[in-house]
Amino acid sequence: MNNSIEKSYKEQVELKYQLYNSLFLTLPLDAVEQTGLLLPLLQEDCEQGYKQGKSPSTILNDFFKAHKPHFSEKERIAFLFKSIQYIERQIVLIDALEEAAYDKIHRIGDSDSWARISEKVNNRNLQAQMKALLSTFGIRVVLTAHPTQFYPGSVLAISSDITKAITDGDIALARDLLEQLGRTPFYRKQKPTVLHEAQSLIWYLSNVFYPAAGELLDRLEQHFPDDIKKESQLINLGFWPGGDRDGNPFVSVETTRSVAKRLRFAISSSYYEEIKALKRRLSFEGVRDVLTHLDELFYKELTHADGKYNIAFDDLIAKLEEIENILIEKHQGLFLDKLLSFKRKVNLFGFYFASIDIRQDSRIIGKAFDEVLAANPNLFPGDLFDRPESEQLKRLLSVTQKIDLSSFSDDLTRDTLESFGVIREIQKTNGEQGAHRYIISNCRGPVDMAKVIALARLCAWGNEQLSLDIVPLFETVEDLKQAGLSMESIYKQSLYKQHLLQRKKRQTVMLGFSDGTKDGGYLKTNWAIYRAKEEVTAISRQSDVEVVFFDGRGGPPARGGGNSHLFYAALGKTIESKQIQITVQGQTISSHYGIKKAAVHNLGHLLTAGFENNLFNRANAHLNENQRDLFEQLSERSYKKYDDLKKHPLFLPFLEERSTLKYYGLANIGSRPSKRGADKKLKFEDLRAIPFVGAWSQLKQNVPGFYGVGTALKEQEERGNLQACIDLYNSSTFFKALIGNSMQSMSKTNFSITRYMENDQKFGKFWQLIYEEFELSKAMVLKISGYTELLEDNARSRMSIRLREKVVLPLLTIQQYALIEIQKAQETSHDKYLSNYERMVMRSLFGNINASRNSV
Repeated sequence: MNNSIEKSYKEQVELKYQLYNSLFLTLPLDAVEQTGLLLPLLQEDCEQGYKQGKSPSTILNDFFKAHKPHFSEKERIAFLFKSIQYIERQIVLIDALEEAAYDKIHRIGDSDSWARISEKVNNRNLQAQMKALLSTFGIRVVLTAHPTQFYPGSVLAISSDITKAITDGDIALARDLLEQLGRTPFYRKQKPTVLHEAQSLIWYLSNVFYPAAGELLDRLEQHFPDDIKKESQLINLGFWPGGDRDGNPFVSVETTRSVAKRLRFAISSSYYEEIKALKRRLSFEGVRDVLTHLDELFYKELTHADGKYNIAFDDLIAKLEEIENILIEKHQGLFLDKLLSFKRKVNLFGFYFASIDIRQDSRIIGKAFDEVLAANPNLFPGDLFDRPESEQLKRLLSVTQKIDLSSFSDDLTRDTLESFGVIREIQKTNGEQGAHRYIISNCRGPVDMAKVIALARLCAWGNEQLSLDIVPLFETVEDLKQAGLSMESIYKQSLYKQHLLQRKKRQTVMLGFSDGTKDGGYLKTNWAIYRAKEEVTAISRQSDVEVVFFDGRGGPPARGGGNSHLFYAALGKTIESKQIQITVQGQTISSHYGIKKAAVHNLGHLLTAGFENNLFNRANAHLNENQRDLFEQLSERSYKKYDDLKKHPLFLPFLEERSTLKYYGLANIGSRPSKRGADKKLKFEDLRAIPFVGAWSQLKQNVPGFYGVGTALKEQEERGNLQACIDLYNSSTFFKALIGNSMQSMSKTNFSITRYMENDQKFGKFWQLIYEEFELSKAMVLKISGYTELLEDNARSRMSIRLREKVVLPLLTIQQYALIEIQKAQETSHDKYLSNYERMVMRSLFGNINASRNSV
């Protein structure tokens, strides 16, 4: 399989890239006409220059001397900007080629083969277990608006058209589209608003997730026709734009309302279009009249934004069931499958499409709570938070009254308090699933959870039944350690248990891979999350509560990305896994769910991972005591190595002075600020995971994805435990997935680009420290895996990374050159072109991130 994929990638992507790129070189584009002939020469100079140990400055200066010796500095800058523009478009071409060849370069029909799952179920007599699983299992993919995708909508549309032209073999059209791409701006002159981000993701919901989820449900129905109940929620979608307030001052209650309206409008529009399609086939007596009536109802709803004519969910289902009965009784069930397919989507998406999660930091919630206490001093005893935790919880959970919110003047406090009322509004207009979770970032324990319940009642629910799930988010290593005790403490509260009884005895707990890895390093955080899941599972089972784990994953392995299928197929008996819930964002959305074929494949991967783990793999995924002890040792040693680096006095200065860290906040790539807090002085705890991981990615050092792994494995080898590490790799799918994803991080490193820092007076030894750990980590993961190269078992990833890294090499060289020139200008006060070089760094960010597809 690996060889056939390698062959397909060469034929369908690499060779076609040469063809279409050669067309691009000859296009008469103002932005790239000088670049067409020179960029391949620059590419070659970069490759050869780094092999010879040259610095980015030397490579570019030698290039200009050889090819444009008469260029002034201003002309050089103009040429470098044009090169960036050209490379950005080459990356779009690679994206389009890979999407056009998707089914040839991915293992379609392998791990998401329902026939294979069905056969295994029958062979092992697991029909009863499968039926039970289909009624309880589900996946939830939550789309976030974090700034990791930089293609404007116009560019995404052109990319989609190029993909189709390549698929159809229409070279003439592809050439015209490439020219259109060359003339279309990539750069946003202004930051996108929250509503812009929401609308961009709603496009994916309507055009990709809606048909993809429908196709998956239809496939499942074919293979398990009697086992899927209409209330089954096998696929759920979540939505953070407009609801995620954590660190984003631009999200308000009005924003949340507007996004909810847009989500309802989007799903109603999808239903409206499908009803029109059904009318073309279900033209029978008795049926067409009902469909025409539905057509008119949806037209009324979609043309009246005030919600006056909103259709009720139960009424829509009743009409569909009426049509179903007529088809069966009078028309021999002709085209019944089309109606049932539509009905499945209606049951799946309701009138909410995707659930809006409200998220806020515990410190902001705490501040709002303090202001409520100050304005209402008789609500609680003045010494409440000096009392034992159990009494604090009891008092907070006993609240039943409501308060007047009109007296609160602080914008942040008012939004925090009013957000609870907005949740209730959305539940009335879009259904309860439209907004039913409140996520507490930086959750420090059960008191934070109880405060949210108290505020929910004070601000919106009063003594009515609370239709809200409280979701703690544990992120730091210390919070992960305490997660089990925190949940045990709140489970002991009878009022909270009563609340859970009304929520199907289900408790969602979110675990943050992104901030966790930033805090604890790669191995330590992943093992800490695994352990936290085990502890919370055991405590929840003892309390007769089904815990659902919601994983806050980013794009790269350093933020929980990588091969998710392997993780979820290998959780074992000690971790509750009746649900798989993950965040996806930015490039991960476009690369994993950018086209229907990819979405069906990747949603199917998550579903089959859950089926395999719950039905077939649970016994095999168990770690014995020796393996757990080895994991613990590896985790602690890698953490010590990473923590020492974090505490190095040059750690933050290196990121500030030698990376693109500060440029994330200056670039117009997302509505959210790049760090928490208003303090101008950089603090590690205020750094957001995206710019932190992204800065290391731009340096091509990818520290959070491997640092400490090599040292930990080497220590075991020196103790005589290398074979134990090899055995762990071969027997534990979880450990193998961890190492494989770390390999992915390392395969995207290129220390030759920053090797010039080796001789830097200030940072030379620090750079060497990182480089030595990379070399050690690479050597050790190859040793325990038995591979001769990174990602040896994953031809598609390996070849895609290789092609993308080659194309983006001149861009990275330009970025480093610009950073060096900025440093010179700041040291000498010769700042004539300083702003140009700073803009060059920002522009280079986009191309590199889009090329990597999961770099941040």
